[in-house]
Amino acid sequence: MNKKKSIKIKADLCSGNKCGGAFYGLGFIGAAIYYISIAGSFWSGVLGVLKAIVWPAFLVFEVLKFLGA
Repeated sequence: MNKKKSIKIKADLCSGNKCGGAFYGLGFIGAAIYYISIAGSFWSGVLGVLKAIVWPAFLVFEVLKFLGA
């Protein structure tokens, strides 16, 4: 395989939202496991799953708070 074709294949693997989707998916699974494991009741677990869906918003908020922005 020549160099140009190799670069094209690498660019295609992370085009669109494929790489971001994998990152979000792993983050969702990790956040869901974390929130469910610390849940004290069924409804806390349900709330934990909802929080796991929007975990990037929590991450951005905390980073901006830390940076003082």
